[in-house]
Amino acid sequence: MKDAIAAEWLKFRTLRSNLYLLISALLAVALSAGVAFLVARGFDAQRGADLRRFDSLGDGLGTGLPFAYLVVGAMGAFSITTEYGTGHINTSLTAVPARHTFLLAKLPVLAAVSLVAGQVLVFGMYAATMAVLGARADTVLLDGQTLGASLSEPGVLAGLLITGASMPLVAFIGLGLGTAIRSTAGTLVALILVLLILPAAAQTLPRPLGSQIGAHLIGALPGQIAADGLLTPIAAGALLAAYTVAALAAAAVAIALRGRRLRPLLAGTAATILLVGVTPAAAAPTPDSELTWKPCDKMLCSEIRVPVDWADPQGRTITLPLAMLPHTGRRHRIGVLFSIPGGPGGSGVQDLERRAGSFAQIRDRFDVVSLLPRNGVELGVLDQNCLSTGPWITVPDDEREWAALARSNRAAAERCRAADPELFGHLDSVSFARDIDAIRSAMGERQFTFMATSYGGVPGLAYARLFPSRVRAMYLDGTVNPLRDKSEEDRTRYALMEAQFTRFSQWCANDSACALHGRDVGTVWNELRSAADRSPVPAEKGVAYSGFDITVAAMPDLVTPGADNARWKELAQAIRRAEKGDATGFSDYVKAATLGSLKTPSYVGMNMTHCLDGIRYRDYAEYRRLRALGERVAPHLYDSELWHPLGCVGWPEPVRKPTTPLPVDQLPPFVGAGTWTDYEDTADLALRVPGSGTIRYEGQGHGLYHTGDACTIAHANRYFIDLRVPPMNTVCRPES
Repeated sequence: MKDAIAAEWLKFRTLRSNLYLLISALLAVALSAGVAFLVARGFDAQRGADLRRFDSLGDGLGTGLPFAYLVVGAMGAFSITTEYGTGHINTSLTAVPARHTFLLAKLPVLAAVSLVAGQVLVFGMYAATMAVLGARADTVLLDGQTLGASLSEPGVLAGLLITGASMPLVAFIGLGLGTAIRSTAGTLVALILVLLILPAAAQTLPRPLGSQIGAHLIGALPGQIAADGLLTPIAAGALLAAYTVAALAAAAVAIALRGRRLRPLLAGTAATILLVGVTPAAAAPTPDSELTWKPCDKMLCSEIRVPVDWADPQGRTITLPLAMLPHTGRRHRIGVLFSIPGGPGGSGVQDLERRAGSFAQIRDRFDVVSLLPRNGVELGVLDQNCLSTGPWITVPDDEREWAALARSNRAAAERCRAADPELFGHLDSVSFARDIDAIRSAMGERQFTFMATSYGGVPGLAYARLFPSRVRAMYLDGTVNPLRDKSEEDRTRYALMEAQFTRFSQWCANDSACALHGRDVGTVWNELRSAADRSPVPAEKGVAYSGFDITVAAMPDLVTPGADNARWKELAQAIRRAEKGDATGFSDYVKAATLGSLKTPSYVGMNMTHCLDGIRYRDYAEYRRLRALGERVAPHLYDSELWHPLGCVGWPEPVRKPTTPLPVDQLPPFVGAGTWTDYEDTADLALRVPGSGTIRYEGQGHGLYHTGDACTIAHANRYFIDLRVPPMNTVCRPES
């Protein structure tokens, strides 16, 4: 055998075509660099969100690798077809009569040369691509990948090494085809078909069919061995081995002596069937679900029954609607991304329907699931009109007025509570969290990956407390922070709102479109509020606005100025009209945003969760202390944080929030994202878990993922897919 291998090495190094092939393989490096150059030019021509929509070049092997494979495959083929073409095969078989020994002797030579050449080519293609991309390579894209790939990223170095190590297998495939076809031209045609034409043809097929076929072709397998693609690493490795075994089995049959052909044929066929059979078996199975999903409005819909009272799981139940944006099948499915809606009482079903575009890329890896929660106003168990209204909150100046507010709140609560007292008392976030775990169990998932938006962070946090081992990842987007001390929380919130008022004032100073342009907005605002407190400003139908009423009505416009600052323009107009004794600028806005209420109501539908979750004052003394805090630290918005907790004064149900600490040592790192007005809350919450990261959006708004901010979505998707946490204070900016 040693002599046969030595002879093969002598033939290989004296065959000039092999040297030419190896030199021509450098064209693969040039191809990779050329594609990177074209992508870089296109990238530089784009701005804003369009930069995030590029497809990742990854390790840069995509274009050059098929050509490198073709060269290596041709080298394997030439090692046998040249002998058939020149007639030297007879001489070789005379020198080595054992035909299988003759064939096997070629393998070590091909393996050694192609392994070295393969590693040089692979790292050459990678280095060329990254050099051309430069700093652009670090841009995080919507699919969660970067435009290029650093060697420090998980799986990149391993992927390069595995791809280089796959070169000998491609050379063996070329050898097998060459031995079976016995023609250089015919073998080259076969290699071009398998390595170049089929992958290109697969890309033209509709998704996900094209991606599914392409994932099973030779060039796509090494990358999937290093990291999950559509196939798992075991499945991809088994399939690559199957291709090699099949080619060598064909070669063994073709070269075998008459009468002995069946033995290698049967052995090769059995091995191939075994390895190919491993492929589907090794793929990660989709868990068995107890839920029945049916098409509905471009989604899938289902429902689940859960106990009204989780302390009595065998008692009465309610039915919760579910919705799913299903996994597209283009990449290996990781699991379920569960979107917890805000509100409280917001519909996750509507979120998925209205914001499906934001989830387009993440669906390559996840089913996206949400629900209409038990506290959803639209659920229909409690009266929707009752929940969508509530008392007009006043600011108590003494304990008598505090008691009057308590009576008003209690009466509104009791009217809605009367329809179903049992359910009304179990609309807290802890019960919501247990509902989510029932969905996880029914779907057969070991863990959920979570996205919690706005108030959805409260049930998300409750879930993390109750079931820490079932949290794969937790992304918090502009969430409420229930863990802070109330004084600290109010101090932070007042500072954030004052900063937003300053931005509004600066806009008015700089933009003539502001109705208050040229005036001191802070002075105008405070004088209006003081005057309204002395003598409320009339609106309509006998309704008049106090300074507190004006603040509550103004807050949504103040926090979210809208496109071209349209809502700030509206707010400035309303202030100017109110100065002149007409508060209809505020009441018109409130009517449009509510069911015709002339003042902003303290919604029973929100309070029924807020109050159970502890968003309330312990007593009158705490209220007075926190009111005084606001007056000290927020000269323009000193009572803006009073509205929600005052809505729970006199509430007829006790607090049900958990008292146990967050088990930070049992949780994975979180990621928190927030705008100017909610970053501090979200970051404080996320960073309580060691190793967590944050995304600071330098702009207005609320709910970054749902509103489509490409930068935030890109970083969040990277976290969802690879569990890679962005550094603390990662910055995203408005894309326009």
